[in-house]
Amino acid sequence: MEKRLTLAITLSLLVLLIWSTLIPKPQHIDNKEVTQQTLTPAVIRSERVDNQVIHKEFSASSLLKFSQEQYEITFIEPQATIKEATFKSYQNYKFPLHIGFVLDDKDLVFQKENSAPESVSFVYKDKNKQITKHFIFSNSNYTIQLKITIQNLSNTPLQLKLPLILGKLNFQDEPGQARFKDVIIATKEKVTHLAPHNNSTFADVRFLGFRDRYFCAIIEPTTNNYTAFINKVNTQEFDIGLNAKEMTILSNQQFEQKFNIYLGPQELRQIANVNPEWTAIMYYGTFDFIAHLLLQLLDILYHLVHNWGLVIVILSITIYFLLYPLTLKQMRSMKQMQILQPQIEELRKTYKDNPQKLNKEIMELYRQYKINPLSGCLPLILQIPVFFALYQVLMRSVDLKGANFWWIKDLSEPDRLFHLPGSLPILGNEINILPILMTIGMFIQQKFSMSATSGGSAEQQKLMMIIFPFMFGFIFYHMPAGLVLYWFINSVLTLAYQLRTNRKK
Repeated sequence: MEKRLTLAITLSLLVLLIWSTLIPKPQHIDNKEVTQQTLTPAVIRSERVDNQVIHKEFSASSLLKFSQEQYEITFIEPQATIKEATFKSYQNYKFPLHIGFVLDDKDLVFQKENSAPESVSFVYKDKNKQITKHFIFSNSNYTIQLKITIQNLSNTPLQLKLPLILGKLNFQDEPGQARFKDVIIATKEKVTHLAPHNNSTFADVRFLGFRDRYFCAIIEPTTNNYTAFINKVNTQEFDIGLNAKEMTILSNQQFEQKFNIYLGPQELRQIANVNPEWTAIMYYGTFDFIAHLLLQLLDILYHLVHNWGLVIVILSITIYFLLYPLTLKQMRSMKQMQILQPQIEELRKTYKDNPQKLNKEIMELYRQYKINPLSGCLPLILQIPVFFALYQVLMRSVDLKGANFWWIKDLSEPDRLFHLPGSLPILGNEINILPILMTIGMFIQQKFSMSATSGGSAEQQKLMMIIFPFMFGFIFYHMPAGLVLYWFINSVLTLAYQLRTNRKK
C-alpha cells in the first residue's frame, strides 16, 4: 500500500511539473507573426474605432530615450507613451509596455515640452484644450509620478472622458514566457489575479498592474473614481487600463489627474518599501502563502551570506532538518514493514484468490504491530507544497537572474557546463551537469533502499529504481539551476541518511 501511494504521489508530482513547465497559458501564438513583427523597424500604435483595431506606424525618429541610473525609458513621443523600460542592473532586461500610459484618443499627437534629469513633459494643444503629461522619476527606487493636466482654452464647458492605458499585455513578445504573464486588479473588496481572455471591467479600483516573469508595472490613481478594464485587441493582445468618470472643465479652468506608478523588478523589498499592498502582484498560485514565507526566508538568508547559490543550499538543508523527525519516523516505519514482509508474503500466497480477505488480514497485521502504512509517505506529502511553492519562487525570482554559483553562470537558467557541436535527443545541444548528478544520486539512493527489501515486490522495486531517477532527470534537465540545486542537495542529504542507516544494520 505504501509503495502504491508513493508511486501515485511521485507520478502526480511529475505530471504537475510537466504541466507547469511545458504548458503555456491558452493564448494561440503564431511564431511567424512574431518574426515578422520583430523585423518591422517601426513602432506600432493600436487604436480602436468601433471595436476595430487600426494600426499607425511611427518611425524610429519618434522614439525618445530617457536615461536614469537604474533604467532607460523608451518613449514614443507623438503618443507621450512608454514603449519599454531597459533595466541596467538586470543584464539590460527589456520590459515592454508597448503603449504604456497612453491616453486612448487617436487624435492626440504630443510633442516633448521639456526634459530635466528626473522628469520629462509632453504637451498636446488645439483650439479647445491643452493636455500636458508630466512624468517624474525617482532616483532612489522604481517609482514614477504621472501628472496629467487638462486645460480648457475655449469659452464653453469642456466634457472629456479619456481612458488611460497602463500597457498592452502581448503574448507574442516571448511565446515561451506566456505562462508567466498575468494581471492584478485590486478593488475595495478584493484582489484578483487573472490571465486575460475576454473583455472585463472592475469598479472601484484601488490599483492595477500586469507582469511578465521578472518585472511588473503597477498604477494607482490618487482618487477613487476609477474603473479598471481589460480590452481584447486580438487573441494575443490585451489593453490593460483605467477609466475615469466623464469630467466637465469650465472655460479657462484646468483639471489635474495624478497617478502613482511602480515600473520595476518583482522584488519584495523594493515593492514593499514603496507600498506594501503592491506586493500582492507577486502571486504564486495555490501555495502562495508558503511561497511568500519561503521568499522572506530567502531574503533573510541572502542578507546574511550574500550569495544566492549558498542561500539555496542553506534553505535545502534547513527544510530537510525541519522534516527530519518525520523522515526518521518514515525510516522506522519502513524497517517495521520490512520485518513483516515474510508474513505478508505468506498471506498473499494464502489469500491470492481473495483480495478483500488479503487486505483485511494485512491491515489486521499492521494493527497488531501498531504500524501506520501511511506514515512512511508523510514527509513526501508535506514536501510537495513546499517544493511547488519554491518552484514558483525560484522560477520568478529576478534576484537569481545572472547570479552565479560554482560553475553555474546563471541560477535562473540551466547550468550549461558546456555546449555540444550537435544536438542529442532530450539533452539538446547543452550538457547540464547538475540534473545528471541529481539523477545518479537518486539512482544510488533507490538502490540502497531496495537492497533492504525482499519478497515478491523486488521486481517492482528494480523497475522503480531505474524509471524514477530518469523521469526526474528528464523533467529537471532544462529547469533553472537554482531549483535543481535545491533538489540535488535534498537528494544528497537523503542518500547520506540512507547510507548511515544501512551501516547500522
